[in-house]
Amino acid sequence: MNEIDFQQLAADIKVWGKSLGFQEVGITDTNLSNEAVLLEGWLASGYHGSMDYMARYLGANGSGQDTVPHRAIPASIVPGTVRIITTRLNYDTLVACDGWEVLSDPSKAFISRYALGRDYHKVVRAKLVALAETIAEKVPSLAYRVFADSAPVMEVALATKAGIGWRGKHTLLLNREAGSLFFLGEIYINLPLPIDAPTTEHCGTCTRCIDVCPTNAIVAPYVVDARRCISYLTIENKDAIPIEFREAIGNRIYGCDDCQLTCPWNKYAAPTGEKDFMIRHQLDNITLGELWDWNETTWLERMRGSAIRRIGFERWQRNLAVAIGNALRADKLPVAEADSLRQRLRFARTSATPLVAEHIDWALACDDRD
Repeated sequence: MNEIDFQQLAADIKVWGKSLGFQEVGITDTNLSNEAVLLEGWLASGYHGSMDYMARYLGANGSGQDTVPHRAIPASIVPGTVRIITTRLNYDTLVACDGWEVLSDPSKAFISRYALGRDYHKVVRAKLVALAETIAEKVPSLAYRVFADSAPVMEVALATKAGIGWRGKHTLLLNREAGSLFFLGEIYINLPLPIDAPTTEHCGTCTRCIDVCPTNAIVAPYVVDARRCISYLTIENKDAIPIEFREAIGNRIYGCDDCQLTCPWNKYAAPTGEKDFMIRHQLDNITLGELWDWNETTWLERMRGSAIRRIGFERWQRNLAVAIGNALRADKLPVAEADSLRQRLRFARTSATPLVAEHIDWALACDDRD
């Protein structure tokens, strides 16, 4: 068997990755000891909210005592891992309706730009599998596992180590050529490939992302309290949205992009060439009323293949009720439109689940004219 030229293989992997559509491919080792310390402090503060998977720990020598967060030991997730291939895939579609334009119109529904097209988990995963299979054709001894935001992987930390970019103060990865509008993906492998050097940071004294956050979720540079984050509240949170954050949510019904919309680096974001990320059902510029009129059957059909589908119809209605309540409170809607929204809420209230009904009641109570 011929000896493997790992230097050449690493170069080939980057070429193969780009041929599959990735804009960048980096390679790093598995040492996340520095990041583990920060993660432990974040978990101890309870900033992960109900995301229990982030708080899984490994016991030392079978003692069962909490030692290192599971996410910080790649080889504990995939035994035999010695290197991690990290990829970047742009998703910016240069949407017809600008994000700030939608956010400033209380009748419209804002959906995070990453979720306007097909579910990124599937798109990124398919490309990662194709890349891994290409490597395996050249190196039959390859053992691997791919991740597309699908397991407790510290993808930003790994991408930072691999030179894909640097961690911004909003905790997202930033890249000089793509801002933060991209997805990351990883392949854990057993081959000792040469690793890439980290890049330098370029946030400087800028604090725009911290200052713009509607709920003050960025409690310090590089630290986000997920319990306050609108993305967490509208997506990960399965319960009622805390009353203290409902008004600040505005018309954001799935996720929040404010920290990205305000970031100067995103003016360099390159449009994606991925057809799967193209906007579906005019979700970049659609009214709250139009979305409220979708029954569960319609919603399931139109959300087929979308990342949005995973929150379920009940949470979708919960989020919409909050946004409609905020629209009514803003008192900027034409009288007929406001009356129509109130009527639709009242009608839906009779058959709503307890979770949705509570948010409908809040929405109607928010309207001073009700």
